[in-house]
Amino acid sequence: MLEDSTRTNWDQDQSAEVVDKMDAMEEIATSQHLPNIPLARKPEPPSDYLSHFPTANLPHQRVEVGDARKTPFDDKSVDLIVTSPPYWQKRDYDVDGQIGQEKEPQGYVDAMMDCLKEWRRILRHTGSVFMNVGDTYKNQSLVGIPGRLEAAAIDNGWQIRNRIIWAKAGGMPEPAKSRLANRHEYIIHLTPRPRYYYDLLAYSDDVGNGSNPGDIWWINPERNMGKHLAPFPTEIVRRAVLLACPVAVCSSCGAPFRRLTERSDQLDPTRTQAVRAMQLAKEAKLTPAHIAAIQATGVSDAGKALKVQNGTGRNSAEVRALAAEAKKVLGGYFREFTFAKRRSMGWERSCVHVDAPQDRGVVLDPFMGTGTTLRTAYAMGRSALGIDLASHTDDLLF
Repeated sequence: MLEDSTRTNWDQDQSAEVVDKMDAMEEIATSQHLPNIPLARKPEPPSDYLSHFPTANLPHQRVEVGDARKTPFDDKSVDLIVTSPPYWQKRDYDVDGQIGQEKEPQGYVDAMMDCLKEWRRILRHTGSVFMNVGDTYKNQSLVGIPGRLEAAAIDNGWQIRNRIIWAKAGGMPEPAKSRLANRHEYIIHLTPRPRYYYDLLAYSDDVGNGSNPGDIWWINPERNMGKHLAPFPTEIVRRAVLLACPVAVCSSCGAPFRRLTERSDQLDPTRTQAVRAMQLAKEAKLTPAHIAAIQATGVSDAGKALKVQNGTGRNSAEVRALAAEAKKVLGGYFREFTFAKRRSMGWERSCVHVDAPQDRGVVLDPFMGTGTTLRTAYAMGRSALGIDLASHTDDLLF
């Protein structure tokens, strides 16, 4: 946890010194050949709200004082948990019942498994957890906290869908002389079930870099002139919400609305082969029907060619003929169009309650801290829930 683990009593002199060091690091970073890290996007409600969910109930907020292992929230009431638990043996918040000050790593793992047990109760069937996890050095060795948590979670019936690398171009200075400075952390994506809500199209359209942008997130820590010198980045929360929190859910059963998509004739312009394929298609004046035929037949001339358009097979001969024409022109580049981009065609219910009203998706942070997760989720049009053992936060939530 970044946001909560920095809750400490820095005085003004110490704060100024650290800020100066961070300024110096930023100057060094800009002079080196470091990855081109895009600026964080401002969290905002998706345009789908205006066009597809104009009558959905407004998002709400709820903040509680309590333990992440025993929350007051209803069963199956949350779509997504985005959180950053206290790191083991880092900050002592001097709060009764706190997690993170256990004497041994296994005690910390056990406490986090108690959290996951509770979170399974409140997650809907299509829910996910995105958890920022850091490691700790003890006796000059990494303890392996992320791996221990993953193994224990698997043993407790969870699925580890991704271990996302949160990579940073810079960071706080480290005094170590016998190892490299740490410049990454983990965002573990866990699900209680094999099937869950996941909107890869919205995410890839937003962040770019192809139809599946990959599991490395280059996000620099955010600056904060208050007590939290390196807060949990808004961008991490924004990406998790884009991926795994539905825009709207059924108010009767909580089932998410699912995005309807279709394959287009547009390819990824960042790939050299795709650019060449589009150039050849343009020069040969191939029609959308040619591209659709390629996508219907796939690499071979069999398969889906018998089930195109209306699914009756009546167009199969014509489709095969169009595909043959296109493949003759494109050569080996025809395969590029079998991986064309998908586009959104709207939304559909995933349940039988056709007349039930629509609610917003719900995001929870069970280690709320200063409320970065809540502010970001609410700004994106989702309902936001938070709980923390501390009876107050350092900054205003809303």
